[in-house]
Amino acid sequence: MVRIESDEITVEKSDAKVFEFLSDCNNLQQLMPEQVTDWQSTVNDCSFTIKGMASLGMEISERNASSQVKIVRKGKAPFDFIMYYNLVPVGSDQTKVQIVFDADLNPFLKMMAEKPLKNFLNTLAENYRKLTASSAV
Repeated sequence: MVRIESDEITVEKSDAKVFEFLSDCNNLQQLMPEQVTDWQSTVNDCSFTIKGMASLGMEISERNASSQVKIVRKGKAPFDFIMYYNLVPVGSDQTKVQIVFDADLNPFLKMMAEKPLKNFLNTLAENYRKLTASSAV
């Protein structure tokens, strides 16, 4: 397994509010980069295509109240993976968020995909930070 981690961000929201938002796959579309197309989602799962890369399906497999959301591969995906949204409260209205992505990549795929995946995770994290700074999410 290859572990890829986003940069850690701090948002001005309680861990409960962050957890509530990230626990609903319908909300994740707001975090996606513009290269994502064909978005479909329910509360528990989503699928989409990243232009020029791959189609992915994901579903939430665990929700650990106010601390972690675990997402796994569902259906179409070029490799197995587990993605975690890890939440750490920093006071009553601040939360540190980091996205961790464990992927089953062979050495060739690792070489090709590691940097784009890191950029993708950082985009998700940064888009969430921007979203929380500009709205009541």
